Amino acid sequence: MTQKWGMTIPFYDRSLARSQELIAQLPGLGYTDAWSAEVNGVDGFTPLALAAQWAPGIRLGSAIVPVSTRGPGLLAMSAATLADLAPERFVLGIGASSPAIVERWNAGTFDKPYARTRDTLRFLKRALAGEKVSEEYETFEIKGFRLERAPKAPPRIVLAALRPGMLRLAAAEADGAITNWLSPQDVRRVRAEIGPGTELIARLFVCVSEDAAQVREMARRMLAGYLTVPVYAAFHDWLGRGETLRPMHEAWAAGDRQAALKAIPDEVVDDLVVHGDAATCRARIQQYVDNGLDTPVLAPIPGGEVSIDQAVRDLAPRA
Repeated sequence: MTQKWGMTIPFYDRSLARSQELIAQLPGLGYTDAWSAEVNGVDGFTPLALAAQWAPGIRLGSAIVPVSTRGPGLLAMSAATLADLAPERFVLGIGASSPAIVERWNAGTFDKPYARTRDTLRFLKRALAGEKVSEEYETFEIKGFRLERAPKAPPRIVLAALRPGMLRLAAAEADGAITNWLSPQDVRRVRAEIGPGTELIARLFVCVSEDAAQVREMARRMLAGYLTVPVYAAFHDWLGRGETLRPMHEAWAAGDRQAALKAIPDEVVDDLVVHGDAATCRARIQQYVDNGLDTPVLAPIPGGEVSIDQAVRDLAPRA
C-alpha cells in the first residue's frame, strides 16, 4: 500500500507490560513503524525503548512529546538514549501540545507555542549533533549544554503541525510533519502547505466494526474531547468545518456535554474516524495514502466486535 505503515503503541486495551507479544509481531505482519503517544497514560519514550528490543528493525517514533513539559536538555538526553538503542531507526516527534497538558497537568507555561517549538527544534538539532550549545533563544536560554554521549547518527526530528505556520516550519527546518484527526480529503490541503518533499505522518483512529451506530457513539466522545481544544478547533476552522462544528462548540461552552456530543454530525465522524469491516478500513486508509500521506500510524480503538489483536492483523500491509 505504501512504503511505511505504522502502529500506535501500546494498545488501547492493555498496559505496556501486556503489549510485548503483539508489538513483537508487528514486523512480521509488515508494519514498518511503531509510534508512541503522550497524553496522560504512558510517557512517550519508554514504549519505544522496549519496542527497540521487542521488535528489532522497526522504525520508532514519538507522536508527540511536548516541548514545554521537559527542559530542552532533558529532551536531548532522552532522544540521544533512544537513538543509541535504535540507531537510525528513531524519529523524535515534538510539538506544542495544549494548555491542558502543559499547564493544568504539568504545571508548565503554555506561552508562545510556535516560538517554543521552533526554538526547541533548533536547540535539539545542534545538541544531537554533538555541539556545545550556548544560545539565547526567544523562549529560553541555554548555557553551555553538551551531551555526554551524542548519538553517532542524530535522529530525525518531526513536528506536530496543524496549521500553515507550523506546517511550513516543519517543511523548512524539520524532517517531517505529524498531524491528527483529519480526513483523506484534508490530507491534500495539509500536503499543499509542506510541499512534496516533506514526510507527512498522521495518526488514524480505526475501529474494525460494521456497527456504525455503536462506532459513532463511541467516536463522538473522542472527537468532542479533542475538537473542543483550541488548537484543534482552529485546525478544523482552517479545514472548513467551522460552521458545521459551531453547535458542538456552543453546547460545550454552555456546559451541556450531551448536547455537544449529539451536535457532531455523522458525516464528521465518518470523515475523521476509519470504521467498517477490515476491507473497508483498509480501502479508507489507502485513500489517505493516495492523497499524499506518507506514513499512516494506525490506532485501533476498542468497541467493535473485532478484538484489537485481530484488528492489528487485519489492517496489516500483509493481511
